[in-house]
Amino acid sequence: MLVLSRKSGETIKIGDDIEIRILEVKGDTVRIGIEAPKSVDILRGELVLSISESNTEATTLDADVFSKLLKKN
Repeated sequence: MLVLSRKSGETIKIGDDIEIRILEVKGDTVRIGIEAPKSVDILRGELVLSISESNTEATTLDADVFSKLLKKN
C-alpha cells in the first residue's frame, strides 16, 4: 500500500487518466474529487462490502431453500 500525505487542493495521479484531488479537510473528514473515464467504476468501499455480504447471504439462503425442496420430493 502506498501512503501519501496531501493538503487541500493537491492531487494524486493514477495512470494517465485518473486524478484524485483533495477538496477539503475538516476535522476527521476529507472530501475528495475523482476524475476518471466513464468506463471506470468508482464505488465506496463500504458499499462494495455490503453488496458482497448481501450476495453471499442470498446464495446461502438459496442453497438452503433448494436443499429443503429436494428433501420434500
